[in-house]
Amino acid sequence: MTNFQFSDNNQINLLHNGAEYFPQLEAAIENSQTEIHLETYIYESDTVGQRISAALCRAAQRGVSTYLLIDGFGSQNFPKTEIERLLQSGVKVLIFRPEIIFSMPHRHRLRRMHRKIAIIDAKIAFVGGINIIDDRDNPEQLVPRFDFTVSIQGPLLSQIHQAVKHLWMLVAWVHFKKRWAVSLPEKPLCGPTGNQKAAFIIRDNWRHRHDIEHAYLDAINQAQIEIIIANAYFLPGRKFNQALKNAAQRGVSVLLLLQGKAEYRLQYHATQALYKNLLAAGIEIYEYHRSYMHAKVAVIDRRWSTVGSSNIDPFSLLLAREANIIVEDNLFSQILRARLTEAITQESTAITAKEGNLFSWFSDIINWLCFYIVRIMQGMLGYDWYDSPS
Repeated sequence: MTNFQFSDNNQINLLHNGAEYFPQLEAAIENSQTEIHLETYIYESDTVGQRISAALCRAAQRGVSTYLLIDGFGSQNFPKTEIERLLQSGVKVLIFRPEIIFSMPHRHRLRRMHRKIAIIDAKIAFVGGINIIDDRDNPEQLVPRFDFTVSIQGPLLSQIHQAVKHLWMLVAWVHFKKRWAVSLPEKPLCGPTGNQKAAFIIRDNWRHRHDIEHAYLDAINQAQIEIIIANAYFLPGRKFNQALKNAAQRGVSVLLLLQGKAEYRLQYHATQALYKNLLAAGIEIYEYHRSYMHAKVAVIDRRWSTVGSSNIDPFSLLLAREANIIVEDNLFSQILRARLTEAITQESTAITAKEGNLFSWFSDIINWLCFYIVRIMQGMLGYDWYDSPS
């Protein structure tokens, strides 16, 4: 059972990489008049971060109520001097679960705020997988990470606005910032602005624990033609894994676009442990090599799409706060599908059962060792995602 609602008459635009996203975000902040909410897992003090910070400071100084929520682990390198500068300019800054040095491992430390949301004047929102960080793989090569976000206008803003204010209020109370918990009573601009049907879907550790996973499963189980999933960290549980194989066995074309350049070797090799089984079921696997893969998107039957922050792994599906947009619209799905197809055909390598190096006995040992290390780590924290009935 999914715990979210679709709304009609929205305008959803796909933004590919930071080159398309950051100028629009910065412009929206510069043109803001009443209220800004920005949530991000990673906030770096690089060229991009400094530009966004400067825009936030200018907005706060001209009287805009400005709220910045960053994650304590993902943004642990964000300088305290930068936070002080934001605060002095009038930006309200909160840290979700600040990282404590020398603290013991605990499941609560892994419950991060991984979502990436901005909503300005309750008139436009951005939701996706792009952090506030220069997304180029190598500044000299100017190769961006492969990632997406969407801009949103229309009735869906009401749900997004409510969600960001709710989380801000919770974190403000935890930080004893009661006076920060009350923001301007901004009313979202919810009138019809387009013709797209969309839903805002979150994952938390209370009422929405499995909403994103169940939304994927519902769409996969109903697929009749094609499933394309591009995901940075792909380590699905048993039920998700089986749903993909069932789809392939009933004749649905199932394509997975995964990381080819590893950022975190343990999870990268754990994912490769699943390759043989997935290939044997008729699922096509491609590894993206042009730069780092960071996308968390999917297109199913060329009409159902999702863009967001949630990976298909135990961290995102069992622990972190995530946010995705689901769009049921043929044109939007065609645009996203075209970009994924281009990445698959021009920027990726097909994985086959004949890959000698990938499927050597030595690689098998490394891959399955990493898989079971990840599984044991989750079990020690009280989770067994692979055998989870969810």
